[in-house]
Amino acid sequence: MDKRSVLALILITGVIIVWMMYLSTQQVPIDPNEKFKKVLTQDTTIADTLVGKQDTSKVKQQITKNQILEEKFGYLAPFTFGIYKSFIIENKYHKITLATKGANVKKLIVKNFTNWNGKPVNLINHKKGDLYLSFRTLQNNLIDTRDLYFETDFNQDSVKLSDKDSLKISFNLQLSEKSAIKIHYTFYGSSYAFGYRVEMLNMDEYLPSSGYRVVWGNGIKNQELNSVDEASSSYAYASLNGDLDDLDATDEGESESHTGLIDFAAIKNKYFAVALIPQPFKSFDGTVDIDGIQKHFPNNGLAKIYSIEFRMPYTGGNISNGFQIFAGPLDYSVTKQYGVEGLVDLGFRYGIRQIGEYFMLPIFKFIHNFIPNYGVSIIIFALLMKLLLHPLTLPQMRSAQKMQVIAPIINQVREKYKDDMQKQQQEIMKVYSEYGINPMGGCLPILLQMPILFALYSVLRNAIELRQAEFTLWITDLSVPDKILDFGFSVLGINQLSGLALLMGATLFIQQKQMITDPRQKSMVYIMPIMMTLLFNYLPSGLNLYYFTFNLVSIAMQVYMNKFSKNKLTLEDLKKMPKKEGWLQKRIREAQEIAAKQGRTIPGAPRPQVKPKNPPAKRK
Repeated sequence: MDKRSVLALILITGVIIVWMMYLSTQQVPIDPNEKFKKVLTQDTTIADTLVGKQDTSKVKQQITKNQILEEKFGYLAPFTFGIYKSFIIENKYHKITLATKGANVKKLIVKNFTNWNGKPVNLINHKKGDLYLSFRTLQNNLIDTRDLYFETDFNQDSVKLSDKDSLKISFNLQLSEKSAIKIHYTFYGSSYAFGYRVEMLNMDEYLPSSGYRVVWGNGIKNQELNSVDEASSSYAYASLNGDLDDLDATDEGESESHTGLIDFAAIKNKYFAVALIPQPFKSFDGTVDIDGIQKHFPNNGLAKIYSIEFRMPYTGGNISNGFQIFAGPLDYSVTKQYGVEGLVDLGFRYGIRQIGEYFMLPIFKFIHNFIPNYGVSIIIFALLMKLLLHPLTLPQMRSAQKMQVIAPIINQVREKYKDDMQKQQQEIMKVYSEYGINPMGGCLPILLQMPILFALYSVLRNAIELRQAEFTLWITDLSVPDKILDFGFSVLGINQLSGLALLMGATLFIQQKQMITDPRQKSMVYIMPIMMTLLFNYLPSGLNLYYFTFNLVSIAMQVYMNKFSKNKLTLEDLKKMPKKEGWLQKRIREAQEIAAKQGRTIPGAPRPQVKPKNPPAKRK
């Protein structure tokens, strides 16, 4: 290879090594409260929290708890004391815990799903819970309603709803005879969403016109083994009049405000999401703020923490604002029921996504309706995709077959003109023209397949159906790499070996052997499979299973075409075929002719050696 090829290979190798080091980091137990101070419980007061690790006996001599409470909460200080009661509401999909302190969601368990260590999936990322109100009073006190005790008439410790049941629970913060904050929940027996409504009653003495905020403030909890991979799929979203805008957290923190007709705002990780949907749908014309920050943890752990804040203005008197809160899996058929299917990652928004959404997902799910094992479904899906893509791959296979037929002639030309590269290129183009071969004939079909392959990558990489889905033998989870060997140490980011990535690399090697006939490119027969094996070593096993099956079928078809087909090509067949010069082939020929007239070579070809006009005289 020339210097440029070597440099390109070095750069590609470097990118792959960085990619492997990025993907090889593993999840460690992450404490989402590490960035917070000691969290309040029913047995600890705000004053104790504010005092922290100081000598409380000395501090309390200077300032009392009541003074601290009054300074922080103003007129609302008395409501920081109360009776703590919690309630569990369970339906077909959720197990939700509410409490009088904060009138918010303390736990939100998504049933039928477990996290990476076998515990139930709980989306709440903070001990104080989430889904709360925040506002600044007229006395300039910043209030977080999770610190306040509400009252409720609901007195059951737990309720289990059947599919057709519904349940309403109301919480009341009675500030004065006329002023109150009321929070109402509505739960349904068979739904991934629940109703959330806030009433502000005669709050003129407490709230400025800027009003209050409905907040989901601490993201959603990490659930997967590889926290880096999960963080790479974690975003916050705001949808305005059908246009979805995303925010990606960084170490420095990112913030965006969106004003207009807001459909919903949401937070997602790789497989789960929480969305706040104003009700009635498409009725909220206002502002939502989304923020995100990236946090690093020991052993290369990573998490992205997002917050959503809907600005709810207060114009005086009694106002009411409602939301539907979706909390569940990023299953396309599920999210579509609630109008948040845009949260499912199906590739680039325009072009690629539509292929995955309307073509690949329906086919994949149709197959699974008859085949319960997702591994077998992927194999059948790969066979079907190979059949559907056959019209695009056939020209590539025929081009490879033609190149094999004329390979001996091309090798003879290269040997004959090995000292004159310009003449060699001209003669090779003549051979191509004589036998009607376009050397770039296999490229266009590959380019046409690229959008389909990108869509396929997104569908299989993010399909929640493959999460924790077993296949066979050592493949126990199709959503993560299948590990057959753990080195116990890391070299250039490699600390394990994937069996399916190895098999995929082997099939790629055989394909390269079938298709590459140019001796100058033989190094690629070995380099490409090795590079692709390393690149796919940390990709989900379901994706590798697909590519392994797809490559295996391609090899079988190429072998059949080359050796067993009744219409096996010969040189005579090529001569009889209609000759049509391709656009690129024509451009190359014209460039060679112009270069020959000007006494130079075309770009990329070595210059022929030119004898000096005045050679030195021979010594006697």
